[in-house]
Amino acid sequence: MQVAILSGSVFGTADMVADEAASVCTSAGLEVVRVKPATVDAMLAAQPESLLVCTSTTGMGELPDSFMPFYLELQSRFPLLTKIPFGVIALGDSAYGDTFCQGGELMRELLLELQAEEVLPMLRLDASESVTPEVDAQPWLEQWVNTLAQQA
Repeated sequence: MQVAILSGSVFGTADMVADEAASVCTSAGLEVVRVKPATVDAMLAAQPESLLVCTSTTGMGELPDSFMPFYLELQSRFPLLTKIPFGVIALGDSAYGDTFCQGGELMRELLLELQAEEVLPMLRLDASESVTPEVDAQPWLEQWVNTLAQQA
């Protein structure tokens, strides 16, 4: 199964988590396409059989500036991703209250609108509790990969 991994990051942490996710997926025998920078054309050209999005949250719950053009283009072009399994790893800081991991939630909601199917509930990584999000993501990633394998 081929998985396209996309990431949106301000300081590189979400990119680091996405790179670790690529390693976990490759080790599990999945074919990985790291779509970077994220564009709708590049994502569609990869013809993914599954999608994984890793994104941080900025400001008042927005996506990173580098990822916002992808989100807006995906929203405006609205390519149906019917039944394509996906997962979202959201990075945030719970000190921001209501906007905690809101960037990931925006991506999750859009993928659901595009008729993709969520494999596991979104993983929320809290910067207030972790200094190693790439390590903290591993159990969820392994479960996500195993769930994909069962669906294949």
